[in-house]
Amino acid sequence: MSINKVTFLNSVATSTFEELVSYTNLAVIVDENTKRDCYPIVQEYLPSHILIEIESGEENKTLTTCQHIWQELTDAGFDRKAAVLDLGGGVIGDMGGFCASTYKRGIDFWQMPTTLLSQVDASVGGKLGIDFGKLKNHIGVFRVPNNVLIYPSFIKTLPANELRSGFAEVIKHCLIQDADHWKTVSSKPLADQDLEAIIPHSINIKDKVVTSDPTEKGLRKILNFGHTVGHAIESYLLDIPGRKLLHGEAIAIGMIAEAWLSTKFTGLTTVELIEIQSYILRVYGKVEIKESDLQHLYSYLLQDKKNTGKKLSFSLLNKIGDCTYDQFIEWNDIEESIRYYMSL
Repeated sequence: MSINKVTFLNSVATSTFEELVSYTNLAVIVDENTKRDCYPIVQEYLPSHILIEIESGEENKTLTTCQHIWQELTDAGFDRKAAVLDLGGGVIGDMGGFCASTYKRGIDFWQMPTTLLSQVDASVGGKLGIDFGKLKNHIGVFRVPNNVLIYPSFIKTLPANELRSGFAEVIKHCLIQDADHWKTVSSKPLADQDLEAIIPHSINIKDKVVTSDPTEKGLRKILNFGHTVGHAIESYLLDIPGRKLLHGEAIAIGMIAEAWLSTKFTGLTTVELIEIQSYILRVYGKVEIKESDLQHLYSYLLQDKKNTGKKLSFSLLNKIGDCTYDQFIEWNDIEESIRYYMSL
């Protein structure tokens, strides 16, 4: 039985939110983008609520923004029978859920993800948190939302780079769990994908994995494929003018680097590596990683949550559609994998 309650919506109506009527108060968390593009779609159907607006962007997924959210809830007199609805992408879902889970030791929260990234990945599974300094999701908790409302039409509001970012998680789900679907997805460019059909497939893969391992003691670690190198690059470049990457853009780099590591340590064939990197490069292009960047990435890798002490832990591919975890890799090999990407 799934630990996640996910509701797919063809349309939005008053009945969509009828369970929210029972709460003493309701807060809807938005950023400037979802306030403009998504909130008007649902506003008239929501029960009485307050609106809490935050600034978009990973750089705002901080304790300072949490303090703003907690203060708004406090000023509005929210008690423990109140609820939060997160209307946004991964940043709002991670942070809004974290704030709800810690306010008065925890109130209910619902997710209504508005980006492809959050619909196929971030909203399902109960990983919640904020960044600490430049370390991604360094402070957080595991807590499953009371409901996840998937309205695929929201993705029509997204710019091309946000769609491309979310598509990286679709690619990852195929590579770790579904070789047949990888063949289907990788046969077409992003522009030709039926994303509304892909969303349930990706959610189903993640749901099965996290239901079997809710707090990431074992199998759930495979969902981190591409994320060890990818998060280090994303975090390092976050505050460098002109070089900031969206999450999926960084994970695309990470998947190529970690696919290369998979050929060295876990049996992925060179043919499969070339297949993976060729498709990813067609979708995402090449990002410049400079020689001077390498010395900075090690410190971010040391903070990865999968590590044991100073042992750097990876989830790697045995083959396309089959992933293993707890692979401890030395920095020299990781550096070589990034250099491999740099050489393409």
